[in-house]
Amino acid sequence: QVHVVESGGGLVQAGGSLRLSCAVSGRTFTDYAMGWFRQALGKEREFVATISASGTATDYADSVKGRFTVSRDNAKSAVYLQMNSLKPEDTAVYYCAANRLLTSRRDYEYDYWGQGTQVTVSS
Repeated sequence: QVHVVESGGGLVQAGGSLRLSCAVSGRTFTDYAMGWFRQALGKEREFVATISASGTATDYADSVKGRFTVSRDNAKSAVYLQMNSLKPEDTAVYYCAANRLLTSRRDYEYDYWGQGTQVTVSS
């Protein structure tokens, strides 16, 4: 069993920055690619970013490319999402997830999920 816990959400003004953290425990962290997804109120969950188990490969949704950066620290079993130039449309609950396969944009390919952290961007 893998335990995933997100933190770092909050309220920020448009144009501001936030850094989300995701702590993973229970299995070998380097066996897992990690992903960030988000779900806005009344909308379906959507892909945000993913990073390979080694940290050498990343992928981003077009809506966040150039503004968000995903990274991981395998020594700390943690993954991060640095969010800059935030927009009101980035408001959502952000989820971290672990995937034993390769990096993926498909949420159904992720095996373990955190409880989510709320990010609210005011205009």
